[in-house]
Amino acid sequence: MADTFRAVLISRDEDKNQSVEMTELTMDDLMEGDVDIRVEASTINYKDGLAITGKSPIVRRWPMIPGIDLAGEVIESRNAEWKPGDKVVLNGWGLSETHYGGYSERARVKGEWLVKLPDTFSVKEAMAIGTAGYTAMLSVLALEDAGSKPEDGPVIVSGATGGVGSVAVSVLSKLGWNVIAVTGRSSESQYLKDLGATEIMDREELSEKGKPLEKERWAAGVDCAGSHTLVNMLAGTKRHGSVAACGLAQGFDLPATVMPFILRGVSLHGIDSVMAPKPRREQAWQRLSSDLDKAKLTEIASEVSFDQVIETAKSLIDGKVRGRVVVDI
Repeated sequence: MADTFRAVLISRDEDKNQSVEMTELTMDDLMEGDVDIRVEASTINYKDGLAITGKSPIVRRWPMIPGIDLAGEVIESRNAEWKPGDKVVLNGWGLSETHYGGYSERARVKGEWLVKLPDTFSVKEAMAIGTAGYTAMLSVLALEDAGSKPEDGPVIVSGATGGVGSVAVSVLSKLGWNVIAVTGRSSESQYLKDLGATEIMDREELSEKGKPLEKERWAAGVDCAGSHTLVNMLAGTKRHGSVAACGLAQGFDLPATVMPFILRGVSLHGIDSVMAPKPRREQAWQRLSSDLDKAKLTEIASEVSFDQVIETAKSLIDGKVRGRVVVDI
């Protein structure tokens, strides 16, 4: 093992000005944990972009290694559940916020945070899915738990060209849903149809203030936007339908009324991917291994080198990145 390894480090000076750079660290610099990992791949999520650019107060401990996802191989374990050579995936659990994250050639984490990498996925395929795809699967599970099913009507997905949206469109279409994909990028219509979308909707239809109740148009929804988009999705949901809320790309406000809930029995499900219990994580990853068409990952994901992480994260926040980005650590 090398004496030093590379990592992206976010720092802040006395005036709270943020800086980010590629640096070299040693194992002694890592935080507490009982499993050491050779990180082979990571990914760039919207949250990672916010952390690196400082556009939102994601980081709560300074300095910080960003990257809310990682996949790799255990190299040392003081946890009975894991042994050297095990292939593992980690999503969330405070990585990039309070614990050093995945943009590092080495990581030290708590064993209970880890999930075994499904045999059907390579580390890069797992990161093509990442927290975004895992969140999409958690959203699908929430809709299923609420009793929503394809024969009830179409499902609407906002932010459809993003990481969560792209995987949600692909999974839901494979499960038999007619998918309405919402996007602000009309040029990406063919991309969304290739993923399985049956209808493309301009996000402007949902992004402004609407009526408390609209015509019943869809049976279920996965929302990555929040704010007026989520409110309008709820307003157009059919009686006893359900919507999973998992993002805030438009905003974290919810300027809604109770009308969809008390007049149509619509249910709203919050998706917590960061602290989801391990059995739910394992269920989501097993469902991804069976319900996500791996061939679609080549359409959803692109790959960048470790040296390109910072600039790519900035491009993502600027809206210049579609789908998923895998980082070859």
